[in-house]
This record gives sequence, structure tokens and C-alpha cells, in this order.
Amino acid sequence: MSLTEPLPFAAVDLGASSGRVMVGHVSGRGSGTLRLEEIHRFPNRPVRAAGTLHWDILSLYAGVLDGLRAAGAATGRAPAGVGIDTWAVDFGLLDADGSLLGNPVHYRDVRTDGEAARVSAVVPPEDLYAATGLQYLPFNTLYQLTAARESATLAAARRLLLIPDLIAYWLTGEAGTEITNASTTQLIDPRTRDWARPVANALGVDLTLFAPLRGPGDPAGLLLPDVLAETGLTGPVPVTAVGSHDTASAVAAVPASGERFAYVATGTWSLAGLELDAPVLTEESRLANFTNELGVDGTVRYLRNIMGLWLLQECLRAWEADGTGRPLDRLLREAADVPGLRAVVDADDPAFIAPGDMPRRIADACRRVGGRVPRGPAEITRCVLDSLALAHRRAVEDAQRLSGRTVDTVHVVGGGAHNELLCRLTADACGLPVVAGPAEAAAFGNVLVQARAAGAVRGDLTDLRALLRGALEPRRYEPSGDRKAWDRAAELLAGERAAR
Repeated sequence: MSLTEPLPFAAVDLGASSGRVMVGHVSGRGSGTLRLEEIHRFPNRPVRAAGTLHWDILSLYAGVLDGLRAAGAATGRAPAGVGIDTWAVDFGLLDADGSLLGNPVHYRDVRTDGEAARVSAVVPPEDLYAATGLQYLPFNTLYQLTAARESATLAAARRLLLIPDLIAYWLTGEAGTEITNASTTQLIDPRTRDWARPVANALGVDLTLFAPLRGPGDPAGLLLPDVLAETGLTGPVPVTAVGSHDTASAVAAVPASGERFAYVATGTWSLAGLELDAPVLTEESRLANFTNELGVDGTVRYLRNIMGLWLLQECLRAWEADGTGRPLDRLLREAADVPGLRAVVDADDPAFIAPGDMPRRIADACRRVGGRVPRGPAEITRCVLDSLALAHRRAVEDAQRLSGRTVDTVHVVGGGAHNELLCRLTADACGLPVVAGPAEAAAFGNVLVQARAAGAVRGDLTDLRALLRGALEPRRYEPSGDRKAWDRAAELLAGERAAR
């Protein structure tokens, strides 16, 4: 189907620190056109109440409604569709009437502390990995559910909806469980793309809480009359399931022209790995802490979760609080002048997961490594970025070794694509060219899946990525510098990991 004028599609993209509603203008006419604009941005501020860290989900939903209203006003018409992507693993619980039973708990809450050991006593880690292919993270949905098994809230629940599915439910009244996000629960078999029922049965997880599975491109309902009234839109407006895990949408928007690429989806987390046709479920892969998450068009996102720019975000909060803060662009310029690799830490260290006083924890980690302890914001920032580049290198090298696929380019997408120093350091550390952009990869992937479902464009991921390349001017960074210095730093961190 070719269209004579671009259609507007609304992408709701909720991240750990902010939410956005973007509008993508898409046409399949001729070689196709694609343009993305930000319509509305709003904060995502977690709230601690009675000792538990929650997401303020109603505030986020209000931001979504405001964004849809603004999208209609900006384009002069209702969007041709709406798609929703968010972070993974977290969920809301609904009662028999479909009402929310409290604000969703934040994955950084302490309620899952020690839960992995209790799960392992029932299902050994090697069996759990062979069944689900998911890397160990202490906050995986499975651990959240087993930690809550005795809670009154879970006992009262009749439906569990992952965060993007919860937003879609409020918009449409229809419940579903989108598969790319479901694959982060540690309850999906990546080979069958269905529930890992033996795991759930062994651990007492009631899979009937979950709504039916659906995939990217499947219909997710129409905006309800009260939503149309609230946003001023004229219906019908379809909601389409996209890669609702934001990384699934981001990887779909990697502007690669072939298969020999690695990706680093950067933001609060760095998710670094390869796009494969089948999962890698070996014991070696488990020990390397790689995950097999499902992607768009039957792909597998074979990757490692790395702590990401969370390290710098928490430092910025600490410096703002103590009066030593400065604008990020100035801080990055100062960090670029600091000699590299004088202080490094393992960005995968679990000591960095919780919020609070990140500069002190980075200094403590440097002491454990045995290197120089950075002093002041510029040196700490350089330590963070050098360390992230080393973590990207390790993930890309390990993914190639474990999967048997080699790559010749690293694509950096997401917010970190704007960070020139991080991109340059990643190229130097990996010894491979880095192609940076798009920064709004999740929104682009969201829009492209919607547009294809609506018939505005056709084709597989290769075709969608070709359309995307025509809309972008990504920046390329060639590797430079002393590879031996990166090798020495990598060996130093390998020794620290072995001793930990």
C-alpha cells in the first residue's frame, strides 16, 4: 500500500527518568519518508512510601493523555495509531473489577533481596537458564512474584499487566501481554515463544494472572470514548502492540544495512549484544550472564545488561545536592581532557544497582580494583565513561564468541548516542567503528512497527531499516589510540571480577 501523504503515528515512550510522546510521520510513497518529532515530555519520578519504592503510574498515565492531546493539536488530526513502549520487568496488579491494587513496585526496590537464592533451591540456575534463557538480574519479574507470594495484594489480584500493557489497558479496556516484554519476566521459553510452564509450576507462579500473549504489530484495541473525550481526539484511533520493551523497539531501529553488527542501546542501562535468529542457551552463555530476549519479527536480542548511564545520572544527582554540580556538556568537555583509563570500575558490579551516593561507591570500587581513586566530578565522569566503554567491549566480544557470529560495526542507539565522548571511547575500546544514532531509537522502532501494521509501509526489518537510514545522518567514529592500554584495563577488571 502506498500513501500519497505521510500519516502521523503517536509513540508513547516511557523511560526510567522521563516519558515522551513522539509523533512519527510515515509514508510508503516512492522510496518512503520518515520524520519524528517530540510532542510532549514529562518526568518519571519514583516515590518511596512506607519503605517501598514505587512508580507513580497515575502521573505517568496523565502524561500520556497530555501527550496524546498535544499530538492531536500539533497535527490537526487524530493519530493514525498509538503504540507504547516502556522499561521491562515491572507490573501492575488488578482486582476482579479491573482496578489497580496499588502503585507498581520499582525494580530497584529491596523486596527481591535474597530471592534468587530461594528460587535456586527449587529450580537450579542452570535449569532456569536452559528453560528461559534469561540472564540473572535480582529484580527479574519472576523474583518479584516469588518475593510477593505471601502478600495480600498478590492474593487479591486477578490480572497482572506489565507496564506498557497496563497503559494500553487503560487506553482501550483490552488486556494483553506483549511478547518482547514478557520475555523479560523469566517465565517465557525463547524457543517456543510461549510460557515456560514447568518453571512457573515448580515455583507456584499462577500464569492465569497474565493476559493472552500478543506480538509486535498485533491490534491492542481502540481508544475508549472517555480517553477520546479527555484528549480531544476523534475516533476510532487504534492502539497497536509494538516492541513494548523499549529495547526491542530500539533494536528494531538500528540502522544497519546487513547482519554483521553489534548494538549498544544506551540510556539508564546499556544493553549490548547481537540480533540473532535463535537463542543461545549453553551453560557458557549462562555463566557469562547473557540474556535471550525476544525481538521484532521473530528475532532474539542476545545481550548483556550493563549498568549504563545510571552511574553518571546518580553522580549528577549527588553533585547537584552537594553544590558541586555543573552542566552536563561542560562536565563532558572537562572529562575529555582527563587522561584516560587512570581509574576504572566494573560497570556490572551489583554494588551500583541501588540509588544514592554514587561518587562514594565508585571511589570504593576503584580501591577494590587497586587503581587510582578519581577526585572531583571531571575525573569521576571520565572513570564512568571509560568503564562503560570497557563493559561495551566485553559484551560485544563475549557475544561474538558465544554465538559464533562476528561483527564489523557497533551501532550505538538511544540517549548515549548524543554523548560523543562515550561513543569515541566505545570505538577505541572495541577496536571497531561506532555508528551513533538515532538517539530516539525506541520511538522510531515503535512508529515503524505501527506504520507497517497499518499498511503505510511494507517489508521486513531490512526494509524498515532502509527507510530509517534515509531519514538519518548518523555519526561515525573510527577506533584510535593505544589498544594495549584498553587490554591492560580489561585484564585488571577481569582480575577484580574473579576475586569478587
